[in-house]
Amino acid sequence: MAEVVTPSDALGSVRERFSALQAGFAFLDAPGGSQVPDEVGDAIARALREASANLGAGYQTSFRVKEILEEAEAKAARFLGCAPHEVTFGPNMTSLNFVFSRTAGRDFAPGDEIIVSSLDHDGGVGPWRELAADRGLVLKHVELHPDTTYDFDDLRSKLSDRTRVVAFAWASNAVGTLTDAAQVCRIAHEAGALAWIDAVHYAAHEQIDVRAVDADVLLCSPYKFCGPHLGIAYSREAVSSTWRPYKVIPAPNEPLGRRFATGTLPYELLAGFNATIDYLDSLGGFDAIGPFERSLGEHFLATMPDAVTVYGLPTMDGRVPTFLINVEGVAATDVAAALAKRDIGVWAHDSWYSLNLYKRLGYDGDAVRLGFIHYNTIGEVDRLVEALGDCARGG
Repeated sequence: MAEVVTPSDALGSVRERFSALQAGFAFLDAPGGSQVPDEVGDAIARALREASANLGAGYQTSFRVKEILEEAEAKAARFLGCAPHEVTFGPNMTSLNFVFSRTAGRDFAPGDEIIVSSLDHDGGVGPWRELAADRGLVLKHVELHPDTTYDFDDLRSKLSDRTRVVAFAWASNAVGTLTDAAQVCRIAHEAGALAWIDAVHYAAHEQIDVRAVDADVLLCSPYKFCGPHLGIAYSREAVSSTWRPYKVIPAPNEPLGRRFATGTLPYELLAGFNATIDYLDSLGGFDAIGPFERSLGEHFLATMPDAVTVYGLPTMDGRVPTFLINVEGVAATDVAAALAKRDIGVWAHDSWYSLNLYKRLGYDGDAVRLGFIHYNTIGEVDRLVEALGDCARGG
């Protein structure tokens, strides 16, 4: 059995900071969204009480909104590894992806090509599919190896002098598989294309550095890493400064990232985001979070019943602790319902919005998705394993 990493003192006491975790329910559904520490909710409520205003007025609540926004831009920049003026906020990742894809696509011509991955959530594909339909573009999918890893040879074979964007998910929201982001970005740039990353699932588990991987656009969502429902986008200044944004004329053009916002920002959620980053910092960041989460995944893989099938990679190498499974002879919906009765939260679904992935995995109907995050415990993993064993035995 794999050795379990002992949490740091900060991680060991983290559950005390979540009201949602005090009733004993095991939230093993982090891939669908995380629980939120009380301090994040408190920050949101405080902003609604003390900073219900907009930018530009000459009184205190407006000054406070300005402080919240500037703090959020600075903290998002540190989280992503970019400059504050390269950050844009929006309601969610998908909305931002529609905004940025449509903005970039102003300069595309009929017959230009967009490449996406067969591993992707449709939030990373749908905006390009719709743009292709509107503008006469060609949408291509990069194939996967049988183990769900990205096929770089297939990517190279599909590039041409008409390729404008190579878009991909850094981590699969369905099966947890990671893609080598730096390699995709390098290949895209060699072909003269933009490198466009969906980091929604990756951002909950590993540190992001957009400069290190050389991304042009990257999008993520704080609700996956204990924050509010919000979208965050990075866009490389050298690229996005050349784009004409979809915006109302009086809205500011500077700083750069704000020109892509389509209306008033949710300042109270930005205050919650600021508290989220403070929370993650207090744990030691992903240097502390990553090893512990991986140990939870290793423990699950080492102890799960033989009747459980895991789709995708069979070890923690090359993945985050998100698992798509089925129990032999038991419908996924029945497994999820049985676990819920034992106060264990997982989901059953068919595609998991990964429309070019799920039919390759070999299951009929639905599969169960579960995932661990840093507030989960070895005890919760053991409860899950016992419950899955009981399901397999008809219990």
